[in-house]
Order: sequence, then structure tokens, then C-alpha cells
Amino acid sequence: MTHTRTELNALLDQYGLKPSRALGQNFVVDPNTVRRIARLANVGAGDLVLEIGAGLGSLTLALHETGAEVQAIEVDRYLIEPLRGVVEPVGVRVHHVDALHADYAAILDGRPAIVVANLPYNVATPLVLHLLESEPLITRMLVMVQKEVGERFAAQAGDDAYGAASLRLQYFADAKVVGKVSPTVFFPKPNVDSALVSIVRRASVRIDPSLVSESALFEVIRTSFGQRRKMLRRSLAGWSSDGVFERAEVAETRRPEELTIEEFARLAAAR
Repeated sequence: MTHTRTELNALLDQYGLKPSRALGQNFVVDPNTVRRIARLANVGAGDLVLEIGAGLGSLTLALHETGAEVQAIEVDRYLIEPLRGVVEPVGVRVHHVDALHADYAAILDGRPAIVVANLPYNVATPLVLHLLESEPLITRMLVMVQKEVGERFAAQAGDDAYGAASLRLQYFADAKVVGKVSPTVFFPKPNVDSALVSIVRRASVRIDPSLVSESALFEVIRTSFGQRRKMLRRSLAGWSSDGVFERAEVAETRRPEELTIEEFARLAAAR
């Protein structure tokens, strides 16, 4: 059983709550949508699912229905009591913690996990990158984010949304947009469409650190995208050394959004 719009509004009224604009809260109020998300997450019996931003438990209940074990994180102290009332009776444990500062080793108890999350705009990129950079037990994710954020996560060289964040994600994982979500399934209704993004951690980082260090690679990426519309000879003027473009076999007349991560690695190694 998951929340309908009527049931969620009744729960908010019961506890005297309203969605927090500061926290970017938009609750899903369509049972078909949360079940679709659970299905796309491809989880079931034997899986450990970590839901980040559980809200009032609509998606949590759909994930529980799959037979997976679910642990839920929620930062809003006002939602903890109603959330626990909804999901703890079915065996879901709720953690009142900020996902950017959570002790994931303790929460996951050393077990690999799949993250499923409905993430607000302001936290989506830093949180996803934080999990990829520092939490190897999280093997894959299915995140619902603002459409433009999802496009940025999955962007490849040449795409309009391609940038430093796309490359940072590519370094650790493979990402693709697997669905879109209409604003009409949320309360309150946002002004933008949402995207569902599948993120699967790679067995090893995309660029071998013995060929070029992570810090050197992302120095050239950040520097390039600091002036993304300019040719590399301009955007990397203060970074490059004589002959670096020739050694890397990357034309200095190209723009940052045209380069693959492998080409940026060649530039970093050739400096």
C-alpha cells in the first residue's frame, strides 16, 4: 500500500505539516509512479536498499513491496515521527541524518546496497558525487532528479548538458536516463519535469590512476570548463605547457564540451 494524494494530505494535516520549500520537498502522490520507480530500481528479495529522502514513505512502501530490505534516511526532523509511523510497522528502519554526513558504514553494516532516492535540485549533484567518491558499498543508484540535472549526469561529449559534473560521474560510474516523471504526480506540483537516472558503479575508475592521477585529470577538466565556450588554447592558457596539445593529440581549437574523458586524460598526462 502506498500513499494517494488524499492519504498524504491527511497525513500532513494530522501532524500539522506543510512541504518545506527550503528543503525542496515535493512528495510523490501517485502509487503507479512509486511502483514504477521500484520496478526500474530492479530490486527484490536479498537486496539491501537505502532510500535517501524518504519523506512520508510513499516510495519506501513501494520498495518494501518488492521484498527487498529497506533502510530509510530523512533529514527533516518534522517528518521523522510520521515517517516512522508509516514504515516501521512493516520493518523499515528510519535514520534521522543528513545524507551528506551520514555514517554509511554503520547504516549498511558492511553490506553492499542500492540507493533509491527522490532528490531535490540543490542536493542532487553533490550527494550523488559524494556517494560515488566515498561510499564503495553503494554499487548502484536509481535517482529521481530535476530533468536538467538528470541530463547532466548522463551527458556524453558533444551533448548540451555535458560538463565537469558529467565527467566526474563518468570517472566512477555509467549513467543513463531511464524514464521521465511528470510534475502532476507531486505535491506540491513543481514547475519542472523530473528524470529517473540509473547510475552503476564501475568495477574500477574509468582512467587508470597509474597513467594519470585523479587530481591532475580533474584539474584540467575544471580549468577547461571554467571557460567552456572558448577554445582550449584560451581556456587552458594558464595551465598548458609548450607542445602539450601536440603530445596529447588533441587540437587546441576544440572546445571543452567536445572532449571525452580519455582525451582530457591525455592532456593531463602530456602536461
